[in-house]
Amino acid sequence: MTPPEPRLNRRTLFRTATALGAAALLPVATPAQAAAPAAHSVKAKPKAKSTSTAASYRDTYHFTVPDQWKNDPQRPIWIEGEYHYYYLYNPDYLTGGTEAGTTWRLATSTDLMSFRDRGVAVPKDTTVNGDVWSGCAVVDAGNTAGFGAGAVIVVVTMEPDSTANSQAQYLYYSTDGGHTFTHHGTDPVLANPGVKDFRDPKVIRDEERGRWVMALAEKTKVGIYHSDDLKSWTYASGFTHEGLGTLECPDLFHITGTGGTATWVLGVSANGKASGLPNTYAYWTGSFDGTTFTPDAATPQWLDHGFDFYGAVTFDKHRADGSVDPAMRYAIGWMNNWDYPNTTPTIDSDGFNGTDSIVREVTLRKDPAGTLYLATSPVTALDDHVSKTVDLGDLTVDGELALSYTGISYELTCEITWDGALTGAGVQLRKSVDKGRHIDAGIYDNFAFVNRRGVPNPDSSGNYQESHTPFDAATRSVRLRALVDRTTVEVFFDDGRYVHSMEAFPYLVDTGVSLFTTGGPAVFRDTMIREFTL
Repeated sequence: MTPPEPRLNRRTLFRTATALGAAALLPVATPAQAAAPAAHSVKAKPKAKSTSTAASYRDTYHFTVPDQWKNDPQRPIWIEGEYHYYYLYNPDYLTGGTEAGTTWRLATSTDLMSFRDRGVAVPKDTTVNGDVWSGCAVVDAGNTAGFGAGAVIVVVTMEPDSTANSQAQYLYYSTDGGHTFTHHGTDPVLANPGVKDFRDPKVIRDEERGRWVMALAEKTKVGIYHSDDLKSWTYASGFTHEGLGTLECPDLFHITGTGGTATWVLGVSANGKASGLPNTYAYWTGSFDGTTFTPDAATPQWLDHGFDFYGAVTFDKHRADGSVDPAMRYAIGWMNNWDYPNTTPTIDSDGFNGTDSIVREVTLRKDPAGTLYLATSPVTALDDHVSKTVDLGDLTVDGELALSYTGISYELTCEITWDGALTGAGVQLRKSVDKGRHIDAGIYDNFAFVNRRGVPNPDSSGNYQESHTPFDAATRSVRLRALVDRTTVEVFFDDGRYVHSMEAFPYLVDTGVSLFTTGGPAVFRDTMIREFTL
């Protein structure tokens, strides 16, 4: 977790987003963009500061903070039939007063689609150590910490002095089911050893060895620590990887795949932009003996290949009886990026800045080469919130086909197949009437892509407009599932090994949808659009 930037430019708002979106149209089109009808400069601007629903930029079916600011998700935990989702919340974001920094706010959910706001659970500035950053919550079923069986324990980073190496881990506890927390004194449970980056603890229970295990972000290393009581920690080992910036928000878990295949996974939020890699959630499969994590390969894989899926966490899937499903986890990420955290139309339109990805189901798969990987798909409970279905069936496209459907927030699914030569194919989302503005997603030659260049978006550099992942054109088919909302788009290709998530700010008047091909015809099979209500 990196603290929010100073308030400067926090209210550049949609005026800036509009300007940046127009500027982003200037670079030469990529091959994938050229495969679709050309985008043009933005020529219109929607109204701002309206309180009407029609003018709202708040996502329809994604989790958003009620007001002010949110960033890092904290790993949800299961308590009495509900997921408790904590996240970093800054109640002073808009005013920019003397108080600064984040608290932990709580929302609860039974299906990970509809959330009930429970307010601030872990407050800031209750001790001389200041505000609370990222960490994790665990249920101490065995009363190892001494606060009672079933107490909820939070281990969290705080930084009493930003000018010194003072990031350290502190403990808060709750005896009311995780709704309110009390600090366990002003001394850390894991002190800083004299380094700048020492944060984002992630704690799991090692039942086999009867102890707790912590993964901690230490610049280019993930430190592994042990504890019997959550209050005293001992260094055990470290996993180091250079070239991905400062590693943050580590994750450590075990997952089982089909046929009994199982692996440990170590994940981090990482920045691979300097090497042309994502700035999202990197992970390694491997083995873990309770002390040391050993990766299967030196090079990480990525849970998301878009530009805006940061601080992500995975967490246990609980069955109806409360037991944990070993073959599936959930994941949720913050749909923003520290390169442009304060550029969004939602501040003016709705008074907040903070939107999450859809919760995703995470499963373990193996490719033909024998490489284990994680595949993700939107949480199944999304199906329970469908308010409208438009079944378009099979559509043959040779060039461009504008659909009769129009909308702002929806899901589009299809399988694109072809027999002859084909250069590219895909969909254009949130398209303007004059065809000049749209988000493109599809395949071109040997890669899949999502391109936000044609609409206002937060990237002022113009460098992060189109994301790519590998695609095998020899298969002559691709499954595409696009989740489109007012400020976000998430596209899942095939089985979900490759997902592209990013912010985009189309004008609310831009509601068209088109299908396109280049270099030949294709059939868009089982084309369906669904809308959702929470």
